[in-house]
Amino acid sequence: MDERPDPADAGVEPALVASATDVSVRGLMLGGGPRFARDAFGPVLAFYVGWKLVGLVVGIVAATVVSLVAFRYERKRERSGTMTRVALAFVLVQGTVGLLSNSAKVYLAQPVLLNAAFGLAFLVSALIGRPLAGVFAEEMTPFPPEVKTSRTFRRVFGRISVAWGVYMLLRSALRLFALTTSTVEDFLVVSFVTGLPLTAGLMAGSMWYGVRGFRRSAEWGWAFEGGAPAQG
Repeated sequence: MDERPDPADAGVEPALVASATDVSVRGLMLGGGPRFARDAFGPVLAFYVGWKLVGLVVGIVAATVVSLVAFRYERKRERSGTMTRVALAFVLVQGTVGLLSNSAKVYLAQPVLLNAAFGLAFLVSALIGRPLAGVFAEEMTPFPPEVKTSRTFRRVFGRISVAWGVYMLLRSALRLFALTTSTVEDFLVVSFVTGLPLTAGLMAGSMWYGVRGFRRSAEWGWAFEGGAPAQG
């Protein structure tokens, strides 16, 4: 069965070619990488600095302020800010629980559990054919509706979702072990070592695989070459 789009579908082709020909791993990393790092690690770093310099309340407030600033930044640029909205909502809940419990470990345990929940969500989303990786990919580059409903989209981002799901579950297990058996400082070291370097590597690999998957696709590969679909 031929998966390629109808050459006569002129309404789809111009927008698709315009977006696809601009996609590259380097461009995605430069455009989305810093934003991802900011949303993933900014609040944690702000909490630690505030907590160590002043106290728990200041750390929680600092983390919340960082998330609010990031959210405002995304909205001013008319981006969807899905990642930022998720981070902001959680930070608000996390801060409330942390203040009520008056415990740094309780405050830090919440994102560990959320990370595990996200890992499961990534795996389930791939299983049901609605990969979460595709949702977050749209933070970096928009996809036309025709692409989002295609087999290539589900296959490529389904595999990426599985990779992220496994990573999140393994990292959560290790971080939870560190949090329950060592100090907060040791936990933060483990979080950083298993976080920023591995996340950056997995993010780069996901972008490379995503671009490669579409370029080699019989369904949408033509768009990355800037031409019309081949007729078969």
